[in-house]
Amino acid sequence: MNIQIFGTKKCNDTKKAVRFFKERGIKYQFIDLKEKTLSKGELTSVSNAVGGIMNMVNPDAKDQDAVALFQYIADEDKFGKLLENPQILKTPIVRNGKQATLGYLPDVWKKWE
Repeated sequence: MNIQIFGTKKCNDTKKAVRFFKERGIKYQFIDLKEKTLSKGELTSVSNAVGGIMNMVNPDAKDQDAVALFQYIADEDKFGKLLENPQILKTPIVRNGKQATLGYLPDVWKKWE
C-alpha cells in the first residue's frame, strides 16, 4: 500500500485519517495543503477515482467566495481553479495508487488493507 493523505493540520477529519493509518502501522505520507498543493496528475487521478472534479469541492469551505466562483466558471477552467484554491477541497484526500477517497472513510480504507 502506498498511502498519501492530503489535508491540513487543523482539519479534524484529516487528524482522524492520520490516526487511522498510524494505529494500524500502515506507512503513509502526509501532505499539508497549506504548504504544497496537489500536482495536475494527482488532481486528475483523484478526480477520476471520486467521480469528477465537482465532487472534490467542499460546499462548506471557509472561502465561500472561491466556492461560489468555482461553481460558475466554465468547466474547462475548473481544474486550474482547484489547483489555485486547494482550501476549497474536501479533506482529507486519501490516495492509494489509483484509488482515492474524500473525507473520513475508514470503512473504505479497511478494504484496502
